[in-house]
Amino acid sequence: MNGIARRTRRGFIAAAAFLALAFTASVPQAQTDPLPSWNDGGAKSSITAFVERVTRQGGPDFVPVEERIATFDNDGTLWIEQPMYVQAAFVLDRAKVLAQSNPELANRQPFKAILTSDHAALAALGEQGLTELVISTHSGMTTAAFDKMVSDWLETARHPRFNRPYTDLVYQPMIELLAYLRANGFKTFIVSGGGVEFMRPWTEKAYGIPPEQVVGSSGKTAYRLEGDTPVIEKLPSVEFVDDGPGKPVGINRFIGRRPVFAAGNSDGDLQMLQWTTLNTGPRFALIVHHTDAEREYAYDRQSHVGKLDKALDEAPKRGWLVVDMKNDWKTIFKP
Repeated sequence: MNGIARRTRRGFIAAAAFLALAFTASVPQAQTDPLPSWNDGGAKSSITAFVERVTRQGGPDFVPVEERIATFDNDGTLWIEQPMYVQAAFVLDRAKVLAQSNPELANRQPFKAILTSDHAALAALGEQGLTELVISTHSGMTTAAFDKMVSDWLETARHPRFNRPYTDLVYQPMIELLAYLRANGFKTFIVSGGGVEFMRPWTEKAYGIPPEQVVGSSGKTAYRLEGDTPVIEKLPSVEFVDDGPGKPVGINRFIGRRPVFAAGNSDGDLQMLQWTTLNTGPRFALIVHHTDAEREYAYDRQSHVGKLDKALDEAPKRGWLVVDMKNDWKTIFKP
């Protein structure tokens, strides 16, 4: 009886294994496309081919995990930047609040021009005047207070064309790219000309990039003790501008490793792309080219915001991937 029982038990096991195998073979396998919002084609395949090469253990282009650094510009690369940078919209709204609460400011430029929507007067201020405006709206408070101010503004502010929160207007294909790189051992950083303290309150929720992996322009700050509460105060002075040639400097200063992957969309990213790719070993640079006026905006060489001229000319010489937003992306914004 024991022998019969053992044979019967083995028969049941074999039958169960056969049925399990048959059932598995008949069930459709889950989608494995890591970039579903990208159209199939050269752009998508060049990205996945690069990632496969640098993560293939024992391959000639293998890159150790600790060296898999990827840097991304923010404005125009990860979220919308037209008709003006999102931080510029924040500055204008903040300036209106300050002017309305202080009659002296209301009669002075540039606050008067902002309150009266005098665009010519604003343009005449030049870079120095606009820098002073940013300083006046970003200082005289603690970093914690500024953090809350940015978060509260993003809750209520809406894009003038799409009437959606700005944090909804992030590019779904780039969100997928960030996740795909991280799934393959990359550490993803933002390296942006935008203010570092403007970005840090929301980048983790929007992109999965924590505050300590955000590099940006910054103002000077100072530590002080309020009773038993330590605070950091934002001072009315610029410390570091993380744009153009400042981007490689910022990467060196705050990250300490040279990226092997970098993505941008404008001439402000040119030096970061050079710093990433003009080196030995496998390297990848990507430029988001805004070509879709219907679903987003179409602009490059003549644009005052996100101008793409020199970097666009240099891309074919360097082998950089130029992503055609209209043709390479199935969708633009996150659902």
